[in-house]
Amino acid sequence: MTERFDCHHCEESLFGKKYILREESPYCVACFEALYANTCEECGKPIGCDCKDLSYKDRHWHEACFHCSRCKSSLVDKPFAAKEDQLLCTGCYSHEYSSKCQECKKTIMPGTRKMEYQDSSWHETCFICRRCRQPIGTRSFISKDSQNFCVPCYEKQYAVQCVQCQKPITTGGVTYREQPWHQECFVCTACKKPLSGQRFTSREEFAYCLSCFCNLYAKKCAGCTNPISGLGGTKYISFEERQWHNDCFNCKKCSLSLVGRGFLTERDDILCPDCGKDI
Repeated sequence: MTERFDCHHCEESLFGKKYILREESPYCVACFEALYANTCEECGKPIGCDCKDLSYKDRHWHEACFHCSRCKSSLVDKPFAAKEDQLLCTGCYSHEYSSKCQECKKTIMPGTRKMEYQDSSWHETCFICRRCRQPIGTRSFISKDSQNFCVPCYEKQYAVQCVQCQKPITTGGVTYREQPWHQECFVCTACKKPLSGQRFTSREEFAYCLSCFCNLYAKKCAGCTNPISGLGGTKYISFEERQWHNDCFNCKKCSLSLVGRGFLTERDDILCPDCGKDI
């Protein structure tokens, strides 16, 4: 007797018929397609054994059904993108979802390099300095009035020049007598220490730290010989071209404060009336 060769599912003879092996078991075409064929995402029909089954992320299509959801062009052997379960050719995807170049207004195609800044995008070749027209690339740049400049061009066109060194001030800076200075250039005329953020005063339009100004120009107290700055509300007494700190204007003998009181003088000394009555 001839050995039987039947479909594993319906048990009909497969002699002289087309069949498919699955896990070493034979199936007639009808049973195989009913049991195992994938369903096409597009048309909803089974993908038969005589059709090419195209798959993407566990989804399947007939070859003829594998096309762009927008323009319906075939995606077989072509690059494509997926958006919200829809397959799109690169052209349709770019038109619908890709960024537009701020400079040329054309689509920035997927896979091409682009530059981004403050929610705007550019082709790499379109991201250029507004003044010299050279590509900025990864270099530092400064944006002004929605236009981008490389740092050298920005400094030439817009940056304020320091009155001291004549170089551009790109960050920070100090204004003194309506003139701009670098913080590091705004220094005491005498000791050259930075004045930015410090108390200072001036003489003949030159700026001085308080220490240098007092040492150079302040009157000296006749009592302690230290400078009387006169700054910040400092109070002092002046008499016959001599000056005293309020705290130093005391009787030479008894040290009584003479501020607001009568006093007598003996040569360079000042005396209270009681100490001076024997003069």
